[in-house]
Amino acid sequence: MTLRLIQFVDAHGTRGVAAAEDDGSAKIILGVTTTYELARAAIAAKRSIADQVAQQGLGEGVDIALALSEGRVLAPIDHPDPAHLHLTGTGLTHLGSAEGRDKMHAKAKEAGGEENLTDSMRMFLMGVKGGKPASGTAGAQPEWFYKGNGYALVGPGAELVSPGFAEDGGEEPEMAGIYVIGEDAQPYRIGFALANEFSDHVTEKQNYLWLAHSKLRPASLGVELLTGELPSHVEGTSKIVRGNEVIWEKPFISGEDNMSHTFENLEHHHFKYELFRVPGDVHVHCFGTATASFADGVKTQAGDVFEIDARPFVHPLRNPLKTTEPLAHIAKVVRL
Repeated sequence: MTLRLIQFVDAHGTRGVAAAEDDGSAKIILGVTTTYELARAAIAAKRSIADQVAQQGLGEGVDIALALSEGRVLAPIDHPDPAHLHLTGTGLTHLGSAEGRDKMHAKAKEAGGEENLTDSMRMFLMGVKGGKPASGTAGAQPEWFYKGNGYALVGPGAELVSPGFAEDGGEEPEMAGIYVIGEDAQPYRIGFALANEFSDHVTEKQNYLWLAHSKLRPASLGVELLTGELPSHVEGTSKIVRGNEVIWEKPFISGEDNMSHTFENLEHHHFKYELFRVPGDVHVHCFGTATASFADGVKTQAGDVFEIDARPFVHPLRNPLKTTEPLAHIAKVVRL
């Protein structure tokens, strides 16, 4: 059974979790105030999320559209201590268009062999060749990056803040896996959410060794946490609104049919590290994209609104871009 979990704050400032239907209607889940609390209860009882919701019971209806309009919808997962939420991702995981793949292979041939390929292209081709192994076996290792902890995660409608030293702030429309680590040190996938894996593409383009710097930015999650399996083919639209004008809009696709890696393989190469199997921790892992406005020459500016919409998610993810002032001095360390 597929459930849509939505975290919100009611008109009195009290947190709650709603279970939503495909038509957008939602009811509060009794006895819990956070998705994290619900997930921990399900893990402890060895139940599915759907069975745990049934055990908890449902209460009164929740007007999610009204809550969104009033800024009362939160990211669909968080942690009581934000330092115990890991925000990470993998790149070069999506095949893109058939034309793009043909061009890439043609370029590889023209380059005169694998020894002349860029590291990025070599990694992409490794994924195409070995990113979908038989279930239960490890395949090609993907590109991996760290974005931050729970302090870097924002919800629907919240600002995506680009620091003053950044050279760009651009969207990346993605699917994100949501995980909670059980007391048995086992990762449990709670579900999937829309994500904007916000990055500094200009910095990354100058030197791929600066990828790590370019990814240390916030990311946003959509309204709903979709439990169960993600459809193998997901279609959506990503756009940027400036004032009353849509300055860029493009379709994007995701899901395993459109990826060079399985989710299982990407999960293996993340959770194989003991560091990421600490009981009680939360993981939000972005799975990559083949679509970004930067590739089309778009330069974003403060006040732009990113909007990502994709089925099977009911609500789009919208976030305005904010930029901070440049540092007036070198980041200072106090010597004791």
